Amino acid sequence: MSFLRRHRAATPAGPDFDVLAMDPGDWPGNLGAGLLPAPDGSCQGVFLRYDLFGGRGPAMIIGNLPEGSPARDLSDGQVPFEVAQLLEALENDEEVEVTGAEDCPVMQGDNLLIVRKIKLSESRISCVQFDRSDNVLVTIASWDRPITDDLYALLKPLPAELFQQG
Repeated sequence: MSFLRRHRAATPAGPDFDVLAMDPGDWPGNLGAGLLPAPDGSCQGVFLRYDLFGGRGPAMIIGNLPEGSPARDLSDGQVPFEVAQLLEALENDEEVEVTGAEDCPVMQGDNLLIVRKIKLSESRISCVQFDRSDNVLVTIASWDRPITDDLYALLKPLPAELFQQG
């Protein structure tokens, strides 16, 4: 896998790593991307919002958080960053907590992926997480639609041009 590189700047110009997501050309609806900047200008994560509801809010958020990202540090019961972003985008202010997790093996091509299915107090949210070989945590949060094993086959690194500023 090739790695995306960028200049060090006061604000991130793009991620320091490949972003595993669905190519926006392969997915209907609107795509939005956000970077999590650190004070030193490094990129602490990338999340992508896929809006399939025609402007009524995202159906899915995919986050990529590298090792050391503060967004990975969660207290007991706290929802992943991507779930919080999904709830905020949907203007849903109800309290949601993690109620459990289950590890499931999934084949992705020739690779075995251990996917952690996160159970939440809000049943309309589906959430899964897995670690990539480069220690980037991928989290997928979906609103009102289940996450099936077929989704993992659609994930691939996105080109750096999608994350260039200005």
